[in-house]
Amino acid sequence: MLTFRGSYNMPARKKKNGNGNGNGTVSRAMKKKPPINLEHLRVIEPLTPSQEDVFDAFKNGQNLVLHGSAGTGKTFISLYLALQAVLEPTSPYDRVYIVRSLVPTREIGFLPGDEEDKSNLYQTPYRNMVRYMFNMPDEGTFKVLYDNLRNQGSIDFWSTSFLRGITLDRAIIIVDEFSNLNFHELDSIVTRVGQDSRIIFSGDYTQSDLVKSHERTGVLDFMKITQAMDKFTCTEFGINDIVRSGFIRDYLICKHEMGFA
Repeated sequence: MLTFRGSYNMPARKKKNGNGNGNGTVSRAMKKKPPINLEHLRVIEPLTPSQEDVFDAFKNGQNLVLHGSAGTGKTFISLYLALQAVLEPTSPYDRVYIVRSLVPTREIGFLPGDEEDKSNLYQTPYRNMVRYMFNMPDEGTFKVLYDNLRNQGSIDFWSTSFLRGITLDRAIIIVDEFSNLNFHELDSIVTRVGQDSRIIFSGDYTQSDLVKSHERTGVLDFMKITQAMDKFTCTEFGINDIVRSGFIRDYLICKHEMGFA
């Protein structure tokens, strides 16, 4: 097994299966091959039963809600599966949209600079993640990998503050840290899903920056709705799903066992 830099365990590689696009949807005409393409993407397999459930549900064309403990790889596998589908030449998806609330800077309009300046800090986790998903020829290419994926149109990042009135077609939408969104925001994001698009929610409702009780309750209400829908698969990640290693894993487990999770 390969090892992440820092505190992650790198999922092992496996051979590709079959000729399908692996996303449970009808393929369309062959897309133009981008500079960073499926040939560069490492083949990653799930590390835990919960991750395996997510891989299977995504392959079957489901929308996803991934919630639970930190350090379980929820966002990592969401981004990996989304990129795999987008880079598949015959898939209907053109782009991955990463959406999140910029809490505590929810009022993003009061910050200096344009949207890119304001949101750049919040894109750091995704810059780091993609480095473990691709095979690149040298360190310099890794440093600009995320920006190159954005430049070729494979990834885009949006704050929830800028989604009103937009319809996202032919896309896989990842709503990260969804527990920091109130019911109205979550409800609004779902209505942004356009033709040939799917959506993935990732977060932990027990760790939220929302301070008002009715907002926290709204997150749970939203989850109840998705659990009642056939087109959503909801997967809960527990303490046994933690894939981080060493000090961080020990800390997360100890925190959970002492009731601080």
